[in-house]
Amino acid sequence: MAVYTSVDDEALAAFLSDYDIGTLLSAKGIAEGVENTNYLVRTTGGTFVLTLYEQRVDPAELPFFVALMEHCADRGLKTPRPVPRRDGARLSRLCGRHAAIVTFLDGVAVRRPGPHHCAELGRGLAALHRATADFAMARPNGLGHQSWAPLFAQSRQEADSVMPGLAALVDDELDVLAARWPEGLPTGVIHADLFPDNAFFVGRALSGIIDFYFACNDILAYDLAVCLNAWCFEEDGAFNVTKARAMITAYSAMRPLSGAEIEALPILARGAALRFCLTRLHDWLRVPPNALVTPKDPKPYADRLRFHRAVRGPSDYGLDTAASGAAGRVA
Repeated sequence: MAVYTSVDDEALAAFLSDYDIGTLLSAKGIAEGVENTNYLVRTTGGTFVLTLYEQRVDPAELPFFVALMEHCADRGLKTPRPVPRRDGARLSRLCGRHAAIVTFLDGVAVRRPGPHHCAELGRGLAALHRATADFAMARPNGLGHQSWAPLFAQSRQEADSVMPGLAALVDDELDVLAARWPEGLPTGVIHADLFPDNAFFVGRALSGIIDFYFACNDILAYDLAVCLNAWCFEEDGAFNVTKARAMITAYSAMRPLSGAEIEALPILARGAALRFCLTRLHDWLRVPPNALVTPKDPKPYADRLRFHRAVRGPSDYGLDTAASGAAGRVA
């Protein structure tokens, strides 16, 4: 989430007149994130989130995102629900952008998640994977493993100016992942961007999962690998195996991991670290000068990639593969 497009009160009030959610009381830009423009909107009918979809989002894919959120909400997941206009449409236009209004979820994003947060997140992720098993629509992962080499080509010449040695690290990793990326693992709808700022908690309980605009169809265990990268490293860069064990245990209790998924976890974690290193590098070099957005440093994800490259096997993530059997067991 971020603010790239400025919306004045007059334009917003006119936009809201197409909805049955009351009249405008206030609107405030949400600065976190890097993808779309978002406002927290209060009306006489409640609190909502307005999203304006920026240039990176393909308008043809918006029906997938909107339908997915509605599907998840219908299945009882703690996710935003798109608010229909009076004519029934879930998508609209505002300030030259495609736009949507969704319900607001209570809770706060934790800045320093503990093992219990990671366990809650693991359960929530597994619930998402189970609830979307019958979702009828599909979307390829535009930032999947086949996209990483072309994406890096756009930033390779400047990579070492951001972090010395980064170009060689990425070149080597691209070769390894191209040769070793797993095939035949269970696939389905994944969130693909479930960072701590996209999960809300009330007390110790998960109260919401938001920001589905990278959601797509891909390897389910890759989604878990994204979360291991996002939730289980400390601020000093150390990997916290206790958090990883809590997350994987809770996930597996709702959706047991196969032996093949567990064996693939180290390479999936490497891929997830590389993906976010590359997209952060791309955005770090190209943030619009006047945008109300904080670019995210790619260096921590290069460091995480180095950690995963040194991993000896799934046991380094808290998994006992020797005694796991077909479903896998957490040590």
